[in-house]
Amino acid sequence: MNQQSVPRVTHTSINDRQQLVRSHEENNQRELARVPLGRLIGISLGPGDPDLITRAAEKTMNSNARWTWPVKKTGDASFALEIARRAGFSPPQDGIPLIFPMTRDAAVLAAAWGVAAETVLQSLQAGRDVLFLCEGDVSTYSTFGCLSRNVTKRNAEVQVAVIPGVSSPQACAARLGIPLAEQDDTLAFLPAGYGVEMVTQLLDVFDRLVLMKVNPVLDQVIDLLDLRGLLAHARFVERVGTPEERVVTDVASLKGQRVNYLSLLLVHNPYIQKERVRINEQQHRQGNLP
Repeated sequence: MNQQSVPRVTHTSINDRQQLVRSHEENNQRELARVPLGRLIGISLGPGDPDLITRAAEKTMNSNARWTWPVKKTGDASFALEIARRAGFSPPQDGIPLIFPMTRDAAVLAAAWGVAAETVLQSLQAGRDVLFLCEGDVSTYSTFGCLSRNVTKRNAEVQVAVIPGVSSPQACAARLGIPLAEQDDTLAFLPAGYGVEMVTQLLDVFDRLVLMKVNPVLDQVIDLLDLRGLLAHARFVERVGTPEERVVTDVASLKGQRVNYLSLLLVHNPYIQKERVRINEQQHRQGNLP
């Protein structure tokens, strides 16, 4: 009579099972011990007046998040940090300046962004939130966009949060007591460094222009506005909301001057709207419009 074979349990198979159990336990312990990533938070501080800092920004700045802020080079002052200080904040001892050089050299910029991203990641991977101070609004011509892209490119699990704020065009319009845009106005924002040719094109299309960082082409823009009969409809504001704020309504008087990097021109072209009304009325008379 054949006996049914019974598998023999060996010491080796028992050891293998014990090792497997230990391995699972160790993996579970590692998962439990894993530190959650910190968040990268862009903080909008407004263009210069500390009273324009939002309550949401203040709340985050009073948290345990690690502070970072932009500088042009080692040892330079930070305008964003200056705004925070004027609001009564003192930067934490472990705050970190991040260097973003003022250059168009792609290789130099890429290297700087890489260093900044790696610096921020060290704190994020240790489980600590990192906030980045920005003058103006984080979403408007801010260095935060490049920083966050470089961080998430290195670690896609990093969560990015943005606290919005007052942009310099909004603050300048408020300071001047004029609308940034109203009714059916079309509005264009342009770093004036794109050149006077681009400004010329946009003046034919948009009711209102905001020319930011206007210093490099200021004289050329003044000549263009004079040629187009728009000098009376232009306003210049420099370092809005700061003790050094300057408002100039006679824009022609600025010709030949070197103005601050933090300056802009608000230009209204009233002729665009008049031409639009004229065309609509003509089409209405011709029966092309209801």
